[in-house]
Amino acid sequence: MRIGIVCYPTYGGSGVLATELGKALADKGHLVHFITYQQPVRLNAFHANIYYHEVQVPTYPLFDFPPYESALSSTMVDVILNQKLDLLHVHYAIPHASTAYMAQQIVAKQGRHIPFITTLHGTDITLVGKDKTYAPVVTFSINESDAITAVSNNLRDETYKSFPIEKDISVIYNFVDTARFKRRELPHFRQAIAPNGEKILLHVSNFRKVKRVPDVVKVFRQVRDVMPAKLLLVGDGPDRPMIECMCREMGLCDDIRFVGKQEQLEDVMSISDLFLLPSEYESFGLAALEAMASQVPVLSSNAGGLPEINIDGVTGYSSPVGDVDQMAAHAIAILQDEKLLASLRAGALEQALRFHIDNIIPQYEALYDTVLQQSVVRN
Repeated sequence: MRIGIVCYPTYGGSGVLATELGKALADKGHLVHFITYQQPVRLNAFHANIYYHEVQVPTYPLFDFPPYESALSSTMVDVILNQKLDLLHVHYAIPHASTAYMAQQIVAKQGRHIPFITTLHGTDITLVGKDKTYAPVVTFSINESDAITAVSNNLRDETYKSFPIEKDISVIYNFVDTARFKRRELPHFRQAIAPNGEKILLHVSNFRKVKRVPDVVKVFRQVRDVMPAKLLLVGDGPDRPMIECMCREMGLCDDIRFVGKQEQLEDVMSISDLFLLPSEYESFGLAALEAMASQVPVLSSNAGGLPEINIDGVTGYSSPVGDVDQMAAHAIAILQDEKLLASLRAGALEQALRFHIDNIIPQYEALYDTVLQQSVVRN
């Protein structure tokens, strides 16, 4: 198949999933064309079956804001016609579903029908999409999709609750490449972070309010009051300056390291003992799944789709949103009990294997086949 993938090229879960999906499809012999405004962060190696098309957005004094949606639709049309795409798979509803619909209508005038699949990832539905500014367009473009997928049962239910969706939404979970995310012994790296044998806690996010990064720091403070520990904060975003100030005020700077955005996350996870994700909402929690594949137990909130992957008492523990004391108590109990830690490590890996990339990619391929067969009937 010739597949066009439209996504955000950043470190967020939707862009990571879209890129890893495209790479896996390319490995299986499909021709994959990424269409976005810059090269996706995980598209960092040459592959004979992968193509990248950059969306150029010209600026004119007439526009206060460059018209990215129009440029994206035009680029889609160009790639569809010149690369003879079979279908488009767009990730994140805003603005990708609406631009895919526009591109579909444009090529239809030239005698081509190009089906498009929309995958919903989370805040495009639960936050941005609910804004009255966007809701009518989001609803229309999702309903016009030839197929719709969501990354968890919770997100599917939230979409039906929030929008008058007229079509079935298939749940295809996020996945993890367990050949990449697996625990490896990296003693020199661990020694550099925890030179005196301290336990290492980890948080990965985009440092936005919904991630509740202050709760991570509060949990860590309680842990460090009981035992020697280090905290790695991976990522960047608008809340980072506030978190840095918070660490200074708490006197934790010597034990907390801000490491910024990291492409080699698997190495960081390999040296970690516990992963913290106290988010206000997660449609799935891809970073938590990658931690589990690295045999790192997860302490998370019980919000959104997190209970679908983080099984309480098996892969880690979940707590009500904002319950810092309970999360800290769980962290201390795990880190003080090597037998419990080992059990949760094993449970985390077993759970991650259920989301192995080889189990999920065929579900997307089957969906593509169904959509293309329906497209042939339609024509």
